[in-house]
Amino acid sequence: QVQLVESGGGLVQAGGSLRLSCAVSGRTFIIFRMGWFRQAPGKEREFVATINWSAGNTYYADSVKGRFTISRDNAKNTVYLQMNSLKPEDTAVYYCAADRDYSSGYVRTYEYDYWGQGTQVTVSS
Repeated sequence: QVQLVESGGGLVQAGGSLRLSCAVSGRTFIIFRMGWFRQAPGKEREFVATINWSAGNTYYADSVKGRFTISRDNAKNTVYLQMNSLKPEDTAVYYCAADRDYSSGYVRTYEYDYWGQGTQVTVSS
């Protein structure tokens, strides 16, 4: 019903920047919010940032606040994650996700209904 495709990952030195993109297709009218999560090797998938699809409200994990910015372009059906001042601990597979339910929370993986395949971000020290 909703398809998500991430791009933009890669290898970057500490202190550098990357911009991830998430192309959204299908029944986009059912989406309430979009989120970015990440999963490092041996760790659980964790919340990074979320944005309300129509209103644009944003929320961030404390670990990325002030360094990462989530945004969306509704005309292009694309969500972005601008990542600045990257640290080695930001190394992970980054996933975008879509949530249909306005009444749910936004930090738990089970609160999202659709997921992309992920894109690898590696930050070297």
